[in-house]
Amino acid sequence: MPTQAKAAVIDEITERFQNSSAAVLTEYRGLTVAQLTQLRRSLGAGSTYAVVKNTLTKRAADSVGFSDLGPLLNGPTAIAFIEGDPVEGAKAIRDFAKANPLLVVKGGVVDGRTVDASEVTRLADVEPREVLLAKLAGAMKGNLTKAAGLFQAPLSQVARLAAALQEKKAADAPAAEAPAADDAPAADTTPETDAAAADAASDD
Repeated sequence: MPTQAKAAVIDEITERFQNSSAAVLTEYRGLTVAQLTQLRRSLGAGSTYAVVKNTLTKRAADSVGFSDLGPLLNGPTAIAFIEGDPVEGAKAIRDFAKANPLLVVKGGVVDGRTVDASEVTRLADVEPREVLLAKLAGAMKGNLTKAAGLFQAPLSQVARLAAALQEKKAADAPAAEAPAADDAPAADTTPETDAAAADAASDD
């Protein structure tokens, strides 16, 4: 491939890394053209699934700070560049891989950080938005102003917030259970108080 053409490919991959909410690296060995077309469609509007050259992709990844992807760039590689919510894209890839085991997820980038294959799977298993928002509303104890703002947040962000708030709620619970005796004021039993009480009794 001429140098100019290589530079154009690197620029295109770099731009996709920068403009996508997630990029999932896969091995597609053995899949048919029809199956790959089906996967592309399942990713939704704006998302793409492209076979890439490992050497050129590594240079593009290095240029945008994703050098950790280097070890994943071996063998036949195709990348799903996901637009919109990365959770929905991860679910589409997971569902396709269940029906087509030849698709192997290697890892990728989600919300600007590199992740391994297991993290992509965990992202795909995130509960529906409605369930996560219900958990957030409960953890926030009715603070509807904060909860309402999360309706527009990416689902991956909502999932992380829900998990963090549930952990914080569990950690705070033991601290709130102080013994009742500790809250009661201690009786004043100083010698002066005892003497005053004795004098009052003798006067009677």
